[in-house]
Amino acid sequence: MRIRGLSYAALRQAARVSLAAALAVCLAGTSEPARASENQPHLKAVRSVDAPNGFSGVCARYDWACAKSGRTTSLGRDVLVLAEKLNRSINRSTREIADDEQYRRAEYWALPTARGGDCEDFALAKKQALIAGGVVPERLLIATVLDRAQNPHAVLVLRTDAGDYILDNLTNRIVGWRETGYTFLRMQNPASPGQWSAVLRGGILGG
Repeated sequence: MRIRGLSYAALRQAARVSLAAALAVCLAGTSEPARASENQPHLKAVRSVDAPNGFSGVCARYDWACAKSGRTTSLGRDVLVLAEKLNRSINRSTREIADDEQYRRAEYWALPTARGGDCEDFALAKKQALIAGGVVPERLLIATVLDRAQNPHAVLVLRTDAGDYILDNLTNRIVGWRETGYTFLRMQNPASPGQWSAVLRGGILGG
């Protein structure tokens, strides 16, 4: 969605319009204001929504991306050491390339190829790596957001007992979701990761 150092103004504008429309759909019919208490450590789902367009086919191609272990597990802050190592490694080893350049499609979510990947592809790679490292899949949720410049973007949410932390291809730092300054629009449902939920928190929405 967002490629540093390259000019995709038209693509970003089209994506921004698309996400604005998606945000309007999410807000429609939402009875509660999009607010959360200031100390809310985890992103809270508002209601079920359609998955992002590019997500179509992901569950069929990568069963782990939509898997649920069914195990009750504790996940402390110590996992952040592993997460930061993997986040940095994947960010450094993967070239950023837009879907329209690589696949000739506006949106196609897949693991990075030898040519690289975009933000959703980075998130998938990190989810796969953390699952291989022993983190249960329902603790790893891909989310779509607006970044600080209100550009459409995607990140991986690591759900620890202490709160939700963000793995992002735009930074090697892992921080709590509030610290990103991002507007969180929707994310995979932890109870059923093949489904998506509106979140509507942070950034321009507050909460």
